[in-house]
Amino acid sequence: MGDSLSAAYGMRVEQGWVALLQARLEAKGYGHRVINASSSGETTGGALARLPRALERHRPAVVVIELGGNDGLRGLPIGEVRANFESLIRLSRQADARVLLIGMRIPPNYGPAYAGAFQEMYGELAKRQALPLVPFFLDGIALDDSLMLDDGLHPNAAAQPKLLELVWPALEPLLKR
Repeated sequence: MGDSLSAAYGMRVEQGWVALLQARLEAKGYGHRVINASSSGETTGGALARLPRALERHRPAVVVIELGGNDGLRGLPIGEVRANFESLIRLSRQADARVLLIGMRIPPNYGPAYAGAFQEMYGELAKRQALPLVPFFLDGIALDDSLMLDDGLHPNAAAQPKLLELVWPALEPLLKR
């Protein structure tokens, strides 16, 4: 479950990190099939509305949650975003799926207090829920213009293998369980 960062925004779908993940799983002999339930512009609330159907339909062993950026850019209350994440995690676990949380940071548009609380929310959720966490999905990418689209918000095709490398160390142990 993700937003434009996982929906291959601005490029062909097969160039996105999620498609690259499927190729890696096949190359390494994992029998997992990746379902990309990401949607550009998605918020935690929108994903929460879609998740029950996706869980019922696909019965995943692992749910990767890459969300929050659009919530933060809209200045949604941290408590509301946290509650949505908690519900996403709870529903995934009730469906017997293991969960990986991918963290995001936002520009300081709403002030340093909001941006700081937003960033800390991911670590707090991971700790309280005993989840593996990728602390910042765009680590080493967001400030490198050569890896970003002209909008300055979305990683380009050259960044997609790097995104996969950020996710893989936290994801692979979940695949082996």
